[in-house]
Amino acid sequence: MDFEGIILTYWPKFLEGTLVTLQLTFFGVTIAALLSPPLAMLRLKGPRAVQIPLRIYVSFVRGTPMLAQLFLIYYGSGQFRPLLQEVGLWGFFREPYNCALLTFALNSTAYQIEIIRGGLMGVPHGEIEAADGIGMSTWTKYRRVILPHTYRIAWPALGNEIILLMKASALASVVTVFDLMGQTRLIFSKTFDLSAYAWAALIYLIITTVFVTLWRISERTISPQIFASKRKDRAVIAGMRG
Repeated sequence: MDFEGIILTYWPKFLEGTLVTLQLTFFGVTIAALLSPPLAMLRLKGPRAVQIPLRIYVSFVRGTPMLAQLFLIYYGSGQFRPLLQEVGLWGFFREPYNCALLTFALNSTAYQIEIIRGGLMGVPHGEIEAADGIGMSTWTKYRRVILPHTYRIAWPALGNEIILLMKASALASVVTVFDLMGQTRLIFSKTFDLSAYAWAALIYLIITTVFVTLWRISERTISPQIFASKRKDRAVIAGMRG
């Protein structure tokens, strides 16, 4: 294996693939972050006619492999080409990148719905009653009381979901999207050098480490009381051991 030679020769390809991976993850998570809060509210307190389809969607996405979902969208859309052409959507679905992005967005939305729903259920009822008692409107109550507390509760789980989606984005390479893994497979097909995959693994590790570090900093900013509680618990445990 030529560990140094691979990166020196193919670093532009690794960089290009890394940018595509980050792009897919960022846009997929952003779309999901916009869709999941209202859907989580409907999942929790919406009419039954809305809750049932949402439950089916969430159960399907969480209960099936992302690879199967990607194949259903990428290859399945070809089965409906005439219909998609009639409504003007074939131009979107014929692009592998768009199909991968749609798959990641739908998958992350399902998981974020459940994360946000759990956060909503964790908001102390007393805070909601206090907001009602001072005459807050529903919109103001959600904006100033419920949603801030919800995201403080859900923030760590949301960080885990983003990391899982970023690593799962490697599946995009199976539908000819040249993300980091796609570029790595291309490099390996030219060189048959396994160090290409070692470099890809190292790049994924670096991205994940940087993200986790930044996310933990944001957690301390958003939920300082949680970290204070954790430090207190660690101190108590250390005292018991001593």
